[in-house]
Amino acid sequence: MSNKFIFRFVVTMEKNKSLRNLNTFGIDVTAKYFVSISSVEELKELANTHTFNEENLLILGGGSNILLTKDFDGIVLKNNILGIKVVEETENDVLIEIGAGENWHQLVIFCIKNNFGGVENLSLIPGNVGAAPMQNIGAYGVELKDTFVFLEAFNIEKKQVENFNSKDCRFGYRESIFKKELKNKYIITKIALKLTKPPHKLNTNYGDIQKELERLNISVPTIKDVSDTVIKIRRSKLPDPKEIGNSGSFFKNPIVNKSDFEQLYLKYPTIAHYKVDDNSVKIAAGWLIEHAGWKGKTILSYGVHKKQALVLVNYGGSSGSDIYKLSLAIIDDIKEKFGIELEREVNVI
Repeated sequence: MSNKFIFRFVVTMEKNKSLRNLNTFGIDVTAKYFVSISSVEELKELANTHTFNEENLLILGGGSNILLTKDFDGIVLKNNILGIKVVEETENDVLIEIGAGENWHQLVIFCIKNNFGGVENLSLIPGNVGAAPMQNIGAYGVELKDTFVFLEAFNIEKKQVENFNSKDCRFGYRESIFKKELKNKYIITKIALKLTKPPHKLNTNYGDIQKELERLNISVPTIKDVSDTVIKIRRSKLPDPKEIGNSGSFFKNPIVNKSDFEQLYLKYPTIAHYKVDDNSVKIAAGWLIEHAGWKGKTILSYGVHKKQALVLVNYGGSSGSDIYKLSLAIIDDIKEKFGIELEREVNVI
């Protein structure tokens, strides 16, 4: 008996599909149903089926910000809506629309090749475009919201496409309305970004970017120089999911009020931190985890990466539950040692 059934047009649904190769942790779990869509029309067709409306639903993009702890009893929908299109252009900037199924880093490469500035600091962030606004991806002093204009998303209940501007999305630190009030209620189908034309305003003051540019004797960097530098830094610190299962940064950097930070600083003067505003300070979660003794710790076939304490890894054969329990132990230990409660950046299913 076939494990597939086909809808009226071109949407094919599979039964008992392994998700091992569809999540960057490499966790081997099974979806009761699995379907891939490549257009809004296919999504609308699927949304009008009995199966879609009766089953639980999990939206899957690049599988890079998710920890699967068990088989999924429902439909896993893989968003493969592609396309990058310039829709408006002026002397100073350009507006582009991108399908949610596009790979994020490939989008950055497209922008670099076309000399469109604004996302070069976000090079090599894993995952697909549709996930970018959900968690307001960010790195090296830049966030998605800095270039974001709008997105289109499919309302699962009303079966219609709706438009969200930046204010509607309620962007915060690694979060948006799609991770809170509207979680599991919409499927993002495309986003629009406003990018710059030369001369670009570069952000090179965060992290190790300026140091690396100086080491290379680059005094007037291009967006490609910044992108190449970010890629080099990330590759030196973060494991490649193709070689070691991981989802990048597993925890958010906690933000604490200034008075609490000052008490911590008296006790730990080397604590890595960044000023957010006059009343709050962001603390490097990796520093906390490393100084609590977790960096490089291995338990059977999973653990904490040896070069970057923010990254939990699956060396092969571990379950999502194993990694989740490890994250619980780390959260409890950081709370006990530093009085700070870490929050996961990864979506646990």
